[in-house]
Amino acid sequence: MAGTVITITSGKGGVGKTTTTANIGTALALLGQKVVVFDGDVGLRNLDIVMGLENRVVYDVIDFVEGRCRLRQALVRDKRAAPGELYLLPTAQTRDKSAINPRQMVEVCEELRRDVDYILIDSPAGIEQGFQNALAPADRVFVVTNPEVSSIRDADRVIGLIEARGKGPAQLIINRLSPARVKKQEMLSVQDIVEVLATEVIGIVPEDEAILSSSNRGVPVVLNGKTPAAQAFQDIARRVLGQDVPVVEPQSLSWWQKLLGIS
Repeated sequence: MAGTVITITSGKGGVGKTTTTANIGTALALLGQKVVVFDGDVGLRNLDIVMGLENRVVYDVIDFVEGRCRLRQALVRDKRAAPGELYLLPTAQTRDKSAINPRQMVEVCEELRRDVDYILIDSPAGIEQGFQNALAPADRVFVVTNPEVSSIRDADRVIGLIEARGKGPAQLIINRLSPARVKKQEMLSVQDIVEVLATEVIGIVPEDEAILSSSNRGVPVVLNGKTPAAQAFQDIARRVLGQDVPVVEPQSLSWWQKLLGIS
């Protein structure tokens, strides 16, 4: 087995990278894959909370790098994602980004590759040390953006850096798209975003009230079934596996409104 490393990043913070990592990782496991979701945000970890596994963290990746545990000891199993296997590799909460370097990130992922199908790295915001760490072992890179001008500008910068480091082409996940606001021209459309970024879109995740409640409860939304965001993350996971699932911008508001409970 030689697992694939996917780094999930963005320029701007708060666009939903951690939620995206948790849900794509969980969706892949639900499709029978063996998956590790790897928190790359040293000092500001949140993936454990979004996954609902914070109380089970004993060791983290920095403990492994510094020789205090074996890598397997740092992995936290999430048993909700059968028929596959899902593990969290947490990072340190009380250290800074310099606690691990790109070479060590590559070494950690090389060890993980031998036993899993996919490793999803939740990159910190920005383009400094944490971003360099998360990018170093990547085979594929997903850039998450919201349909906002500032988010898209930052995504453009990050896409350029990814290409400059030979890690491209990046693929785009458009998060929190509201068909109603696109129709009112209050939000950029998928076509607008693609024209600016000239990057392949691998997924469109609609605005969904279930995301906030699921994150607060530590339950990735894909475990809750059929909400619009859950379906979008499931479709992204299928595309990761190479399945032919078209990426379509929602045009009709009626069925989205029903699913979201909008009158």
